[in-house]
Amino acid sequence: MLIRAFILLLLSAAGVSAQERTPSHCVALAQSAPGLEYVQPAALGPVPPETVRLHYINHASFLIRSHGGLNMVTDYTGYTGTLPWIPDVVTMNHAHDTHWTAFPDPAIPHVLPGWGEFGAGIDHRLDLGEVLVRNVSTDIRSQFSGLEAEGNSIFIFEMAGLCIGHLGHLHHEPDAEQYAAIGRLDVVMAPVDGGYTLDLPTMTRVLKRLRSSVVIPMHWFSLYALDEFLAGMSDEFTVIDTGAPSLEISLDKLPSRPTIMVLRPEYLSE
Repeated sequence: MLIRAFILLLLSAAGVSAQERTPSHCVALAQSAPGLEYVQPAALGPVPPETVRLHYINHASFLIRSHGGLNMVTDYTGYTGTLPWIPDVVTMNHAHDTHWTAFPDPAIPHVLPGWGEFGAGIDHRLDLGEVLVRNVSTDIRSQFSGLEAEGNSIFIFEMAGLCIGHLGHLHHEPDAEQYAAIGRLDVVMAPVDGGYTLDLPTMTRVLKRLRSSVVIPMHWFSLYALDEFLAGMSDEFTVIDTGAPSLEISLDKLPSRPTIMVLRPEYLSE
């Protein structure tokens, strides 16, 4: 009976630990080691333990996949490609209709809009055990050159010991309070179009202040805009063009020098 009870205790402990989230370092510099591993396939295959897979779908949409199989899509438009699947979490922003959908699939368990009632903002703190999803609200320009207070959300995903941030449709540099709420981002997905969101000098200043280990450019409409952004960052950041849509990141493989990882968007397909 004692042996049986001991075995049951071990199994129970294993079940609990599988649901626990490795603490992240949003407000502290992560210990780093050189090297990142990136992969070509877009399939929803297994992710190694303590690792996050990021896949650039299109525009500002990324698939973020955990070791436990949780799938999250940023700036979800309702279309991710021809792969038949349902995300667990989708986040959206509404500066333009290329960042949200009014008709998300009702089978999606968690739909997180980045805005609330006009000017009121919204607060999210979704704890799924393996992943914590939270947001920091920022202002956006409204339709007729006005201002919609707290109409955009920077979404932050804490998982596998990492803090992964998606800046959404950022229209202004965060203030001191917003920088503090964001905390230390190990990985940040940043719009670098240079006009529809932030101008490039301001975006460069934001990213250099965040000092993330990995920056992934998004929301670029031409190679000219992308190249201009990379040129403005190359003095302090290593630039790696992966030639691929996906990469896998873990805390122990963050680069020792801040690095821009250029991904090439690719819709998910069977």
